[in-house]
Amino acid sequence: MMENGKEYYLREDVYFEPLFNSWYAWPYLIPPVTAARYVSKTHKRIMKSFVNNSKLHVLANKENVLTGSEFLDASENQVDVVKTLIDKIEHDLPVIEDLSQAIDKLEEVLRGHISGESIEYLYERIPDILRGYVELHMDLNHNVSYRLIEPLLYQSDLYQKSLQSVSFGLLDASLKRPFVFSTPRLADDAHIQIQLDFTSDDLDLLLTSRDVAVSGEKLNEIFHSYPTCGGLGHARLFTEDKPEGQRLEPGTNEISLRFVGHAGFLLQTDDVAILVDPLIANKDSENRDKIFSYADLPQKIDYICLTHNHQDHINLETLLQLRHRTDLVLVPKNNGGSLPDPSMRLILQTLGFKVRELDDMEQLGLNSGSITAIPFLGEHGDLNVRSKCAWLLKIHGKALFMGADSSNIDQRLYEHLKKLIGKVDVLALGMECVGAPYTWLYGALHTETPSRKIRESRRLNGSDFEQAKMMINAFGPSQVYIYALGQEHWYAHLMGINYEDDSRQITETQRTLEYCQEAGIPAENLVGRRELQL
Repeated sequence: MMENGKEYYLREDVYFEPLFNSWYAWPYLIPPVTAARYVSKTHKRIMKSFVNNSKLHVLANKENVLTGSEFLDASENQVDVVKTLIDKIEHDLPVIEDLSQAIDKLEEVLRGHISGESIEYLYERIPDILRGYVELHMDLNHNVSYRLIEPLLYQSDLYQKSLQSVSFGLLDASLKRPFVFSTPRLADDAHIQIQLDFTSDDLDLLLTSRDVAVSGEKLNEIFHSYPTCGGLGHARLFTEDKPEGQRLEPGTNEISLRFVGHAGFLLQTDDVAILVDPLIANKDSENRDKIFSYADLPQKIDYICLTHNHQDHINLETLLQLRHRTDLVLVPKNNGGSLPDPSMRLILQTLGFKVRELDDMEQLGLNSGSITAIPFLGEHGDLNVRSKCAWLLKIHGKALFMGADSSNIDQRLYEHLKKLIGKVDVLALGMECVGAPYTWLYGALHTETPSRKIRESRRLNGSDFEQAKMMINAFGPSQVYIYALGQEHWYAHLMGINYEDDSRQITETQRTLEYCQEAGIPAENLVGRRELQL
């Protein structure tokens, strides 16, 4: 218990995790249909494998080479807890199972229509749980497909807000955060989980205490008003000491550019603060001088620009903690209802953010410049995913191109862009040139298992050296930054990556840096926190 009459802050070494049905919540667990697919097709399968052979999972998690694979990271004495989670899916969540099976049935029905004639008769064969929530259509080659009416689904009983909860834990060098795609968050002595949904005012108050003191009475009231589990007492999460940060206040016409970790940049002037793909770490004794924390960020963020719908770029753990200080989130245009491409706008609006979509080459004007959405190719396994863009920030005469995981698979795109954009001052590129097979991320959405040849061919690849070189030559940048490789160990729970010195991503990065050096262009591989000069 915290004392009445005193005020408290959330400790810097406390980490927060949003959960959906006890699993780490990433964007595809918010829309009802994709959530059902991952719970039914991925979560249940991994947990059953653990229950059937827990010794194998325990051994596999000791091998670095298996980082990011589907081995559940728990001890053998937690088998019964995992069994309970499986039973919950199979017996207490019929809507989840029925909705997932309905997608299987719907796609089976649509595959059977090959005549190219009218499909209106198929509406009667749509599984009942999906009736009224989908529109059937054909492309110009008479292939049948469907679109989900997403706004209606969010306002239906299929949107399972009751499965949302949150977890708090303390960073400890002896305890690692399990990989988010392989391991449910089990209530243990190192955590406290509380049954708060993601739009709860009380959750906002808890997260606001990162930088605004909250009374002990109110904090005690919140933790006593909702069901909790886990052995960590809530009083251990808080301190009377205000977190120390290094906030900047640029002068008139000054620009500050800071790399905040992984794919994140913070650009500030005297009248605007822009965050791109924020993924904010929590401080502990080991990393406190290597990261940007929440206390280092401005109290008001005018724009958050998100490049695409992957867990390390639209990170709900970070975004929910920034919601109370963010004016507007900018996201790329969406296809509108396709299963692998849920709307980023609707996801974030459902979570209480103010959001605006920008189409390719659409521009948002600022007092001192503009923000433009730039076409983004690749990194999505050839799926028809439109929700992706790079960002061009023009501020006080400077041009910054934030390319994230864009893959330059057609250099003609950048030749066209060069004519419109011209030279840039900063070119930031990912170098994830050997991505995982696309089914690593999207496999649960398939209703028929693709062949190994297909899986291995279609990968989540970003640019390699040759592709990056063409972009450098096209834009003639004054500075080049390679980033978003997942090299910071404090993001291991999200990335599932373990590089060796001869990993292709590392060697291609080095080739790019050497090419820039020979061309007289300052270049750097960004890791951790960096204050950058323009």
